[in-house]
Amino acid sequence: MKKLGLLFLLISVFTFAQRSVLEQKINSIIKDKKATVGVSVLGFENGFKYNKNSEKKLLMQSVFKFHIATAVLDFVDKGKLSLDQKILLNKSNLLENTWSPLRDKYPNGNVEVPLSEILEYTVTKSDNNGCDIMLKLLGGTKTVQKFMDSKGVKGFQIKYNEEAMHKDWNAQYENYSTMRSTVDVLKKFYDGKLLSKKSTDYLMKVMLSTSTGLNKLVEQLPKNTPVARKTGASGKNDAGLTGAENEIAIITLPNGKHYAISVFVSNSMESDAVNCKMISDISKTVWDYFNK
Repeated sequence: MKKLGLLFLLISVFTFAQRSVLEQKINSIIKDKKATVGVSVLGFENGFKYNKNSEKKLLMQSVFKFHIATAVLDFVDKGKLSLDQKILLNKSNLLENTWSPLRDKYPNGNVEVPLSEILEYTVTKSDNNGCDIMLKLLGGTKTVQKFMDSKGVKGFQIKYNEEAMHKDWNAQYENYSTMRSTVDVLKKFYDGKLLSKKSTDYLMKVMLSTSTGLNKLVEQLPKNTPVARKTGASGKNDAGLTGAENEIAIITLPNGKHYAISVFVSNSMESDAVNCKMISDISKTVWDYFNK
């Protein structure tokens, strides 16, 4: 029994030492940066946790499109919506002066597309018009909030759609999440506690196809690493302030195990390149920790 106790003690000391190294490396990445950086990591199988500024309410930007997509798929699971149903695209919902690959594909509108296409463009390409189309189908942001609340998701708030955020810079600060909340909701999603298995598998496949933010969480990971993710970015205001440069993800390790990671860079006066490099470097540091 004494030998077993000693073994557990040695393992604990070793784990603490590893965690301290991880903390030091992440601190060195964000040192002297004019930004608030939030990080949360959650090992799905081993329960490993790492948190920095994890309880701060940081603005989500387009990361909230993950939460919106799950609310839409909850409606699909309940028979209130269908991924096959046709949605009319026209000038009223293909707004100009906003990020919208969907509008670029259908510049003249007057075409019906399946809801699945809108959801996929919203998640994988972070389409702003697609986002607001889905919110309208749901009845607004309150429906997303109610769904998250019903699933026990804490530290999350959504009040404004993309159109509102484009009209008022400060509106984005009302759509926030804590870092701990982001990894917890990803774990709930992965465990099938948000949606049916069919919808979970579908959204996981969609997130694995995300094409935005290639210079963030995935940049320094080995090629073909499965990363189911959602990005978010505010751009800069006239004062040079970046409201948010964010990403959340579920990453599959070579051994088949998984971890969720969330990195938010908020209220930054650094360049876009520096903001993204911090996320990339933190991601590589965490990857190396799990692959020792």
